[in-house]
Amino acid sequence: MKDALILCEGKLAHPTGKTARGLVRCSRRFRIVGVLDSSNAGSDAGEVVDGVRRNIPVFGSMTDAIDVVGRPEALIIGVATIGGRLPPEFREPIRQALRGGMEVHAGLHEFLSEDPEFSAIAHENGARIFDIRREPPLEKMHGFRNLASQIDAVRLPVLGTDSAIGKRTTAMELTDALVSMGLNAVFVATGQTGLLQGADYGVPLDSIQGDYMVGELENAIYEAYKNERPDVIIIEGQGGLTHPAYVCGTRAILSASMPSAIILQHAPGRKYRNYDPSLKIPLPDLKEEIDLLEAFSKTEVIALGMSHEGLRETEIPEVSGDLERTLGMPVVDVYLEGAGRLARTVVERFPHLGNRVKG
Repeated sequence: MKDALILCEGKLAHPTGKTARGLVRCSRRFRIVGVLDSSNAGSDAGEVVDGVRRNIPVFGSMTDAIDVVGRPEALIIGVATIGGRLPPEFREPIRQALRGGMEVHAGLHEFLSEDPEFSAIAHENGARIFDIRREPPLEKMHGFRNLASQIDAVRLPVLGTDSAIGKRTTAMELTDALVSMGLNAVFVATGQTGLLQGADYGVPLDSIQGDYMVGELENAIYEAYKNERPDVIIIEGQGGLTHPAYVCGTRAILSASMPSAIILQHAPGRKYRNYDPSLKIPLPDLKEEIDLLEAFSKTEVIALGMSHEGLRETEIPEVSGDLERTLGMPVVDVYLEGAGRLARTVVERFPHLGNRVKG
């Protein structure tokens, strides 16, 4: 496991910093030794992200970080910007990292390895740049093969009503909860953050050409099934079915997984879609979104994952309770209560899993 700094200048406390936030919470591929964000310098990154101290310091500059933790092996770009472009203020820390021989790992649509300045500095200093969102060569990509029909495992995508709403976190927490019950559960990532966190299976879905999106994802799901023979496959969601800016992600996931059931992630305290706040695109009606998902997938939404973003602490129990009564399904905020209740809901929905639960 390589030591790594995360570059997240000005964004650690913002949804745009979701890659950094995810890595602060969980990283199985890198040992996170610090975060670069001058707006939160001196803080603990875990406390900035979700109030949990994780002993990951936030530094104001690369120099400050190296003075304290030494020069780690890697720098990770910790933002998911609109359009996947590199913020201009990130260039100097990247230059410093490459001059020091550090690897740079990026999940942007803008490939840093193709930047003339960065590639020259990397070449001069024996550094490497890894663009996580790069799709495979055309000759290695997979078309649709209806592989889900050959998978004898529960296939459960965690979809959402919006982007940056907690789909990946809920999916990963649910996977861990199922494993702790004695089930063989595997997580399939569909975005750069899950891949950077160390997912063994997945694809950067929004970087794949349209003709191959479904085929590439179903191939990743099938590889997970073939290699692990899991009881349950949890698939990370992307965007939202009715999100006007993300037209393919959810449909591709539904087509690739042919789900056994769905968990939907929602933030009832969020007024507008998390894309461009100035556009003020309202979130969809929750019941209508559920109806559309069920009609398209021919299966059921069995639980709601809830993000308490935008809610006061005193509002959370009332809001979640009202949603449970209205929808007639469990509403679980894994940030506050963990994923145990979601895992039990899955087992109850698929009784054959109960025979494999330990204890």
